[in-house]
Amino acid sequence: MTELPEVLAVVVVRDAALPSGADEAIAECGGAVLLVGTGTRAAAGELTAARTVWTSEVPRVAPGALAAALAPVLDSVPVVLLPASPDGRDLAARLAFQMDRRLFAGATSCTSTHVELSRVDDQLAVEVQLKSPVVVTLQPGARGVPEPVPSSEPVELPLELPDDVLDAETVQVLAPDPETVELTEADRILGAGAGLVRPGEDGTTAMRTLTEVAAALGASAGATRVITDAGWAGHDRQIGTTGVVVDPDLYVAFGISGASQHVGGLGRPEHVISVNTDPSCPMTAMADLGIIADAPAVLDELARRLNGAADER
Repeated sequence: MTELPEVLAVVVVRDAALPSGADEAIAECGGAVLLVGTGTRAAAGELTAARTVWTSEVPRVAPGALAAALAPVLDSVPVVLLPASPDGRDLAARLAFQMDRRLFAGATSCTSTHVELSRVDDQLAVEVQLKSPVVVTLQPGARGVPEPVPSSEPVELPLELPDDVLDAETVQVLAPDPETVELTEADRILGAGAGLVRPGEDGTTAMRTLTEVAAALGASAGATRVITDAGWAGHDRQIGTTGVVVDPDLYVAFGISGASQHVGGLGRPEHVISVNTDPSCPMTAMADLGIIADAPAVLDELARRLNGAADER
């Protein structure tokens, strides 16, 4: 029988694709993870926070059947942690029921003895001492993107799905709408800072333009705390140590100076573009491409050109 650790991340994989928050959940468990689903071996190669990896390849992703098959395997694990991705949330509830355990959803941190939960729209943090085995979901973006660590060769953990479990049938998996997707899941983000709003102007209009441009580019719109505190964007769009932690492939910063509180929530973007009048600001210094220009003017011109291209089509 495979000996599993006291705290273990369980990550559901679909067609070798890792869900949002996978590496965060794994890092929270000290690098121990069980990948279960389809294409798990290939997905294991994409992990950056895993030190010890088990894989359970199954023919389909069915949360009810997975919970029934995993329950006896995970019985010796006091804390089972899943990323709060769609599949993670589906499996966590069924797993908690199957194992007769308490479920703590929406955690911001988790150890073998304590779990911290975010409540009242992230305005209240509740710490709970763990006195019995539990199932926990970790909110993506709460922990931050961990530094890469060396990984070991995955160990196969055979799992057989029962056929007599009533499950919902997955008809189709749709890609999320970039305009409404959670920032933690966005591959491309256009960020708004104070420099995007001219003095005396309404920042809501600037954010609307940014959102439209982002949608045309298949990206999501984010903002700094200055923008969200002014009420020009929702707090779910705030990037930073007091907002959400993101890790996009591309981040375009419009009028963002690059304060440490904001940069601390950026993770490790593959590419950064800064649009700012200050060539010496921290955001431009860290960017792959710095555009030294007025951010509102650049955004307006980009919107005009994108609208023109759409009209030509």
